[in-house]
Amino acid sequence: MIVMSVLRFHLIRCLLVVLLLANSAWPWGNEGHMQINRVAAEKLPPDVPAFLRNAADQLAYLGPEPDRWREKSELALKLSQEPDHFLDMELIEGMTLPPDRYSYYRALAVKRQQTPGQPDNLLPEKVGLQPYITMEVFGRLIGAFREYRHALRDHTNPEFAERNAILYAGWLGHYVADGANPLHTTVNYNGWTTANPNGYTTAKAIHWKMEGEFVAANLKQLQFADMVPAKVRKLDNPFQDYLAYLRKSHGYVERVYQLEKAGGFEAAGSPESRQFIEQRMAFGAEMLRDLWYTAWLDSAVDPPGYVPPKPATTNPPAASPSDSPAPNMRTAPKLGEPTPQAGG
Repeated sequence: MIVMSVLRFHLIRCLLVVLLLANSAWPWGNEGHMQINRVAAEKLPPDVPAFLRNAADQLAYLGPEPDRWREKSELALKLSQEPDHFLDMELIEGMTLPPDRYSYYRALAVKRQQTPGQPDNLLPEKVGLQPYITMEVFGRLIGAFREYRHALRDHTNPEFAERNAILYAGWLGHYVADGANPLHTTVNYNGWTTANPNGYTTAKAIHWKMEGEFVAANLKQLQFADMVPAKVRKLDNPFQDYLAYLRKSHGYVERVYQLEKAGGFEAAGSPESRQFIEQRMAFGAEMLRDLWYTAWLDSAVDPPGYVPPKPATTNPPAASPSDSPAPNMRTAPKLGEPTPQAGG
């Protein structure tokens, strides 16, 4: 009876762990992503618009957003965006990464063609797309900020542009936070798979143990806001600056395994492991804050060849008899106006 009770206990424990992993967010867990976005918002300087500085709650909520797209019930979405969360930097060693994803695809195809056996681990979805989705969402944020500036210039309602900017800023935060985690930059992302003279764990558990279970269990003790420098930085070359950020993060991969080997991610861990996580989260919040700030400054410049829309004329010219009638176009109601009813 005692043996059966013990076996039943361990079986239930294992099932609970499986359920937890199946229903939890992945990188940094919900808690870590939310905190990184929140701290980044709290560290914004006053010359960033108030609507973003005052959106810390919504930005925090959006931190885990891409992890909400990883359910098998939406399989096309899940598969299409999973490579966005990582970059296995060992596989691109010696490459000069181009600034756009399609040039990157071609560069990887060349590298794969020149590698004996043409290994599948050099396919883009295996190497990862982390810096590309980050820069693409960063570009969306610039566009939203630009529309906000145009609304203020044209004395129109900026609310829609504000909503877009908050969405893109929160979305961007997810990938930047992923990049602060060394395990999102390596082939050893969930157990050591390369030469292992130091006997690091090969079990496929370290990833979630560190960024999910450990962070969630010690969230109140992980106070990293004061580690984020008060001075904001304008990034002169966001893509190259972000690659440097990933390279620096990658330099801590072995440190993660050293801490795990010493029991640093069990329960309350150790002072060293808690400090390590705090430093990584602060690193992510700082880069995110600086990207938001850079996007705001860059949005002040319209793209070359930009032609602002002409203001509507008060008295439009009358249509000539030869003109065909204009189609009956439906447009979205202005803010505060009732939505048109069917047939209206």
